[in-house]
Amino acid sequence: VPIVYVEAVPVRVDSLGNVTEVGLLLRQAADGTISRLIVSGRVKFGERIRDALLRHCEKDLGPLALPRIPVEPAPFTVVEYFPHSEVSGFHDPRQHAVSLVYVVPVDGECTPTQEALDLAWFTPAEVVSDMVKKQMTGGQDRILRLALASVGQLP
Repeated sequence: VPIVYVEAVPVRVDSLGNVTEVGLLLRQAADGTISRLIVSGRVKFGERIRDALLRHCEKDLGPLALPRIPVEPAPFTVVEYFPHSEVSGFHDPRQHAVSLVYVVPVDGECTPTQEALDLAWFTPAEVVSDMVKKQMTGGQDRILRLALASVGQLP
């Protein structure tokens, strides 16, 4: 049975709502490598999607990140991770997972928790560059392109 996950692409926006920066965590990925990753985690039994998003944003970005999560969040895409990368291009060696993916604006001070080694902010052009793509695993670089396209900001 697939596990349900939520993933959040943390962004900072200007006064017009344009994405100015995208936040990426640096931590150990599912395949054991040190990689740039977006906020992610599973949805607990009986937990609302909104509550899971808030919990994972606060866990990964710190309690003062102040993520703006709508009352009724709707994902911009759904991604299926498989233990074998050739099935969908999204890969998690541990499991079959279905992930609801969101773009989440953050207004506060982000401080990565002990699970993350670092949190770095990239411009939209930087986050889709080959340099950042090489630092990511599991297909999450594709999620970044989809996220920026969903808000009309793909360079």
